[in-house]
Amino acid sequence: MPRSLAFFTDVALRVAEGGVTERNADHTVIRSPGNPTFWWGNFLLMPAAPQPGDRPRWEALFRRAFPDAEHRTFGVDTPDGGVDSGEWEAAGYEVLRDTVLTATQTVPPRRTPTLDLRPLHSDADWEAAARLRMAVNAADPHPHEAAGYLEFVTRKLAGARAVQERGRGAVFAAFDAHGAALSTLGLFDVGEGVARYQTVETHPQHRSRGLAGALVHAAAQWAHERLGTRTLVIVADPDYHAQALYERLGFCPTETQLSFQKRPPDA
Repeated sequence: MPRSLAFFTDVALRVAEGGVTERNADHTVIRSPGNPTFWWGNFLLMPAAPQPGDRPRWEALFRRAFPDAEHRTFGVDTPDGGVDSGEWEAAGYEVLRDTVLTATQTVPPRRTPTLDLRPLHSDADWEAAARLRMAVNAADPHPHEAAGYLEFVTRKLAGARAVQERGRGAVFAAFDAHGAALSTLGLFDVGEGVARYQTVETHPQHRSRGLAGALVHAAAQWAHERLGTRTLVIVADPDYHAQALYERLGFCPTETQLSFQKRPPDA
């Protein structure tokens, strides 16, 4: 089992979605056969931060595990972000140091929108969630190619729906009166009383209305009642405003998730 809380929850979720793990002497391979273009569903997990000069060996291990992959993704199974990253950055990698936040309870947000906050149920609900994700991608300064991203989103939501149907969590949305999803997130049980949030997104035209905060709190209340959750885990980019939102809701920084990512040439 990974030592990093972030990767413990990441790996548990990938397995729940149909992924598989392959444990080797000095690393673990995580595969998502149902979603081969999901970068963080197909990655290598290092047991410790790489040493100077290790990069070629790790890249060879990745090519052996994923010979057809155009991306390169490596997680580091430590609870801190300490590493000499110059060698990786010089080779075109993004070095990601995300904040892992935890809470036992959430604080009600200051604003509660008058919308329908609930898990997805019908085919129309799941289609609305897919449309929201496509709208978020389209508004990104560096969007993914639309057709390829739609394929990824379709597979990712199908995996989440299968986990939800087994009673292991749910994807939630804030719906308006017309059934449009204005904000979505997932919250899934990963064992040991721990539940992990996934993909908190709000439609570009409906941001700064308190939707995400209300949804995070509503999902937490649901998880305590339905899943018996004792510890809530959420991961945030420290350079993005979402971390401050989560802290206002009662989350506290606990660890740093360290990873290396190299996008495909056409991404």
